[in-house]
Amino acid sequence: MVGESRTAEELARAFAGTTVRTSGSTSGVLASVPAGPALVVATPGAEPVAEGGYGAALLLDSWALLGRADLRAGEETLRRWMNAATLVRPASAGGQVVVAADAAHPVVQALVRWDPAWLAARELADRRELGFPPVTRIASVAGSPAALAEFLEALRLPEDADLLGPVPEPPRPGQEGERERYLVRVPRSQGGALAHALGEVQGVRSAKKAPEHVRVQLDPLDLV
Repeated sequence: MVGESRTAEELARAFAGTTVRTSGSTSGVLASVPAGPALVVATPGAEPVAEGGYGAALLLDSWALLGRADLRAGEETLRRWMNAATLVRPASAGGQVVVAADAAHPVVQALVRWDPAWLAARELADRRELGFPPVTRIASVAGSPAALAEFLEALRLPEDADLLGPVPEPPRPGQEGERERYLVRVPRSQGGALAHALGEVQGVRSAKKAPEHVRVQLDPLDLV
């Protein structure tokens, strides 16, 4: 059943004689479950504590966490997995944690080694090579082509800034028409100057009651 969706009733039939509990209920998320044979189906961040610890934990759908277009996808996945693993009784008492994922993936390796510092060092090296935060500071500027052209014309960028784009951006709820997005990247030491320059332009546009909004984000997690 690894990687497949199952209802509580289907799980009960598959594990005959075992109680099936789900972490969510009509009254809210379960905080704990009693001791005794049981199969607990939980979602990330809603794992109840088992009296005496779980005998085993099966971490499913790793692709859903690791495949997100988010700079922190890896570290967030490891945090959730480690939180779940701490609910399992020690290996000396028979506890086991099984993760349904590629064993060679760095996040899986960090879990197996129980070494988040190793993953953090690897992530930092990768981001340094790619020029991603925290080695640099990046701002996302999004809006209609006309509004962006006006915004960028008024923007006084720091000397070492890189302007990347534009790329199309899907319209948000309530927005219509073509939208684009630029990324502005500067060395970390110039992060303050970049924030000041962006805030200055936004302030002038606000004072003039510019008809079109330009969305500005500093160090966005979704760079692609």
